[in-house]
Order: sequence, then structure tokens, then C-alpha cells
Amino acid sequence: MDDDALLRYSRHILLNEFGLEAQQRLGQSHALVVGAGGLGSAALMYLASAGVGRISIADGDKVDLTNLQRQIVHREDTLGMNKALSAERQLRTINSTIRIDAIQERLHGKTLGDAVRSTDVVLDCSDNFTTRHAINRACVHHKKPLVSGAGVRFDGQITSFDLRRADSPCYHCLFPDDADAEEERCAVMGVFAPLVGVIGTMQAAEAIRLLAGIGEPLTGRMLMLDARSMNWQTVKFRRDAHCAVCAPLAGTAVTEKKYETTI
Repeated sequence: MDDDALLRYSRHILLNEFGLEAQQRLGQSHALVVGAGGLGSAALMYLASAGVGRISIADGDKVDLTNLQRQIVHREDTLGMNKALSAERQLRTINSTIRIDAIQERLHGKTLGDAVRSTDVVLDCSDNFTTRHAINRACVHHKKPLVSGAGVRFDGQITSFDLRRADSPCYHCLFPDDADAEEERCAVMGVFAPLVGVIGTMQAAEAIRLLAGIGEPLTGRMLMLDARSMNWQTVKFRRDAHCAVCAPLAGTAVTEKKYETTI
């Protein structure tokens, strides 16, 4: 790490719990962010500013005027541009020393598997259950940590799944894809602009902590925010011993899924 890098990241290095070694680990890490919308905007800007050495951004959509209310990585002069490219352009003005890859398509199948396999952490900033479950299956298969966030109307949530751990639940344990879950899109439901910024920033914080190896990850805990009252709740959960996605990979029996809510 040269003198400029030491100065740039000095506020991290000054932290006793962080220090030089954790910052160097960040610089050698690769994060994949799926979705450069409201959640991805905030997450990407903090990942870049914090010095994650390589960031891959995957999004097949284009920037439109309705996005600018909350998707802070985009600008008026990038309207009509692919979101991954628009985000890449902005991130390069924040940190020119890191590698940024713009993937201008919606990842699925082999392309999703290849992208997940090559990364150190995945941030799910997508906006639909089909994509979320596909990302989860790829992360389980390749044993990659997954940071999941969501936000619609005034309600947000964040959790992480460390699939490197045998006892970690996966996204399917918490939200089975055969459940009667109603798809809620901000395009029709609306969304409070700062909500996705709060959740996306927390996704970045969780990913940075996982990559740097500091603190206690959110594995087995989901934080839920009601932005109308700014009240937080914590929902604790365990791996589902009968999960159709992650249970076949388990080598030992696991206690049945259990939920516990605290305020």
C-alpha cells in the first residue's frame, strides 16, 4: 500500500478493530453487486470509497427519470444509459484506483454461476424473487457469502447468509420459493427515497465487514426497518433442515427452523 492509499484509507486504518491488515484484505477482494438501482446505488458508492479492490456491477436496465428520486449513483446526464455503465462512470470519479467491471445484462444460468464463482461476496440488490432465488442457489453451490437487502414503500430489511459455514441458513430457508409470496415492486407500490439508501449502505457495511473479517455478521439475523417510525426489529432464524436448496449440502443434522423477534 503506497502513501496515497495510506492517506486515503487512514480513517479505517486508525480503527483498532480494522487497521492496516483489514484494509489490505479489502483491497484484494472482489464484490459482485447484482442490481444498480436504489439499494445498489448506495452500496456501490461505499464499496468503492472504502477501497474494495474489484467491484462487478450487473444490471441490464437503463436509467430513466423515475430512478433519480432514489438511485443516487445515477445522474441526469446518464438518462437512457445502461445502469451498470452509469454506475461505473460515477464510481470512477470516487475511486480511480480500483477495478470496476460493468456487466450490462441480467445475470442468469451459467453467466450468473460464473460471476458468483469468481467473487468473494455477493450483494443482492435486485428487485424480484426470481432473481433473488437464482442468486441464492448460485451462492449455495459455490459457497459464497450473500448479503441480501430489500426495500419497498416504507419497509426495509437486510440480512446475510455465509454459505461457507455448514450451519448457515440460506435465502430459501427464510423465503421458500414455493411460498405464496406476493411480488412487491416499487414501480407500482412506491418507495420512500432514503429507505433504499439506508438499507443499501448497510449492505455495504455488512459486505465490508465480511471481506475485512471484522465484527459479527448478520448470519441468522434479519434487521427490519419501519421508516415511518424509524423502528428496527430483529428476526432471528436458523437453517431449515429440510431446505430444498441448502439441506442436501449439509453434513450434519440441524435443529428445525426457529424464529424469534425482538425489538
